Amino acid sequence: QLQLVESGGGLVQPGGSLRLSCVISGGTLNDYGIGWFRRAPGKEREAISCVSNGGASKNYADSVKGRFTISRDNAKNTVNLEMHSLLPEDTGVYYCNANVQYWGQGTQVTVSS
Repeated sequence: QLQLVESGGGLVQPGGSLRLSCVISGGTLNDYGIGWFRRAPGKEREAISCVSNGGASKNYADSVKGRFTISRDNAKNTVNLEMHSLLPEDTGVYYCNANVQYWGQGTQVTVSS
């Protein structure tokens, strides 16, 4: 059974940065496309970014393009999401997902002064 564990969330001021990590176990990361999603308070879960299993293809939601960067380290079974110039509307629970099938438990990101 594939397991995903997110970390790196926290409280940050507007304009600040955070780095989220998603560590996969029970499988080989290179076999999976990985996506980051977030659920903002009172809103539906939305896709933020995704990276193909080989890492060649990366996509971003318009709301985060130019501010967030997704990367994967297959040797460490880890996918990272670098987030910069954070806005209050980036607040939410961030989840990683493998092959649209497996989910982590989420990590809370709060952007507030």
